[in-house]
Amino acid sequence: MILLDTNTVSALMRGDPQANRRLLTHSRAGVAIPQPVAAEIEYGLARLPESRRKETLRERWAVVSRELRRLDWTDAVSQAFGEVKAGLERKGCPVDDFDLAIAAHAIAYDAVLVTNNLSHFERITGLELEDWLG
Repeated sequence: MILLDTNTVSALMRGDPQANRRLLTHSRAGVAIPQPVAAEIEYGLARLPESRRKETLRERWAVVSRELRRLDWTDAVSQAFGEVKAGLERKGCPVDDFDLAIAAHAIAYDAVLVTNNLSHFERITGLELEDWLG
């Protein structure tokens, strides 16, 4: 399974040709968006002033969200979140809770996380990463 991080979903919404090409190499059933990514996208859209750009991005988000399934926050995600967060804190390298929640989804669902923020997520042991934008 492929799990898309916020920056990858944003790239798809902007029509990034490289991200779109990579998406087309996977079946839609094998690609998903975790709920924390949906929350970050909604937050980003809500922050934008009313404009044609906001309207366009909202329309594109509607298409992306309609085409790709969402992964639920399950007990397994909560367990992964707790374990990873505690481990990172012990090492003295905490990660933002939203990013950690996204990573926990990838771990719990045994998915590859697609992000261009590799240096940030590489601190999380056991997380398989791909970059569709770099």
